[in-house]
Amino acid sequence: MAIIKELKGYVPVIGEGTYLAETATVIGEVETGRDCSIWYGAVLRGDVGAIRIGNRVNIQDNAVLHATNKVSECIIGNDVSVGHGANVHGAVIGNDVIIGMGAIVMDNTIVPDGTIIAAGAVVTAGQRLESGIWAGIPARRIREGSKEILEKAHANAEHYLEYKKWYE
Repeated sequence: MAIIKELKGYVPVIGEGTYLAETATVIGEVETGRDCSIWYGAVLRGDVGAIRIGNRVNIQDNAVLHATNKVSECIIGNDVSVGHGANVHGAVIGNDVIIGMGAIVMDNTIVPDGTIIAAGAVVTAGQRLESGIWAGIPARRIREGSKEILEKAHANAEHYLEYKKWYE
């Protein structure tokens, strides 16, 4: 059974139809939308800043969502995939976004709808990205946003709606 821990008077709110893997950890000021999936080893640590997640979001294995005390909150839109081992630290993520495996997105960065952060990319703090594909260290935009990118991100989130059914 997943670890769901109250902290500082905050009890995590888990949306209807959300799957929590047995080794997922959700602590403090965390709220998920409907039909999300929080996978094995993922940590959503709402101890120093709120974590708010939209609908149909998947937080994959060993990903970490956190913030910086009195500096940031972690806000995630709808139909977002946070890849295996990725870190989203106090950033605002739009709708239909993929945060690739092992990517890092830092405090007070805004990632717009229809964006892909490539595997292993590092998005430094305080950026306001334009839609498209971002890659590298530090991340830079390698492709402009398009309907195709948005649809790819949306489709990835839809796949995880199917995957979570296998485990429920």
